[in-house]
Amino acid sequence: MSQDYKNHKRFYPLFHYFTIPLAFLALIFTLYLCKTTQNPFLGLIFFAFLLITIVAIMARTFALKAQDRAIRAEESLRYFILAQKPFPGSIKLSQILALRFASDEEFLALTDRAVSENLSSDEIKKAIKNWRGDYHRI
Repeated sequence: MSQDYKNHKRFYPLFHYFTIPLAFLALIFTLYLCKTTQNPFLGLIFFAFLLITIVAIMARTFALKAQDRAIRAEESLRYFILAQKPFPGSIKLSQILALRFASDEEFLALTDRAVSENLSSDEIKKAIKNWRGDYHRI
């Protein structure tokens, strides 16, 4: 399936629709049991579910940060190859993440527009005519 603006957002169903909701439900249920039964052992279980929830969220956050760094490096190299000069220093990470979807033919012009007009990532994505899919990001 080819990517475009409407279908480029990626979800990992096991994480987004199972792990996080289940961790939050377990956390809420354990908190409810702590309040209704007055069992001190349930406080320990609540704490365990709280830690599991935090670790799940942190794992996702760390993975996205690593992917963001890789994308920044890839797009900086791509810009240097196409323009023979370094990426503009004023460009924001959110703009870089959006520009990765632009084809080589429109990348430089769209980068200049993003910097000069301070385009949001959504505006950049909507301006792309030849979408270049990112099929590896989760």
